Amino acid sequence: MSQRRETSEDGNEMLFDHGAPFFTVTNNDVLALVREWESGGLVAEWKVNLGSFDRVSKKFVNIQQDGMNKKYVGVPGMNSICKALCHQPGVESKFGVGVGRFEWLEDKNLWSVSGLDGQSLGQFNGVVASDKNVVSPRFRDVTGRPPPLDLTFAPDLAVKLEEIPVNPCFALMLAFSEPLSSDPSYQISYLNVLKGLYMVVFGF
Repeated sequence: MSQRRETSEDGNEMLFDHGAPFFTVTNNDVLALVREWESGGLVAEWKVNLGSFDRVSKKFVNIQQDGMNKKYVGVPGMNSICKALCHQPGVESKFGVGVGRFEWLEDKNLWSVSGLDGQSLGQFNGVVASDKNVVSPRFRDVTGRPPPLDLTFAPDLAVKLEEIPVNPCFALMLAFSEPLSSDPSYQISYLNVLKGLYMVVFGF
């Protein structure tokens, strides 16, 4: 749920939800939680059309009309959900902290988390990793450090993580001073062009 801030030449601040511009819900338990967020003003239904623009035919195709799948967005931005979770009772948020290593403590049935400096960040019942690079050899190529999570103790988990696809994606973030009234879709992907091209259209 990444959000990027940019400032235009005239000083206007623009916010781009370029990570996950919206989300849908299929699980009833999760839906109950989302409805709580909705009643609290954290999320709202996003009523827009989605479509793809085919470069060959020069037409919009696969347009999904409102009501087919209920879509939600964070209010005022997608990171509002994460901000709210950080303020839940019993939650301690730490920003600017890099995790250097996860270790499973078999005798305690807990996860031990250490920082980049090797200092302990605590022991936890569960760990949520939002990027498979925490176990990827590519982590060393980028950071010069070994991957934070050593999966030699859990080869079955390593196989499952390897099956998670990673596809390159380019996000084109555009801002317009006026809404595009002739555009039938606010959320657009492109066919028959660069693989993984994705566009976020933002009007202010």
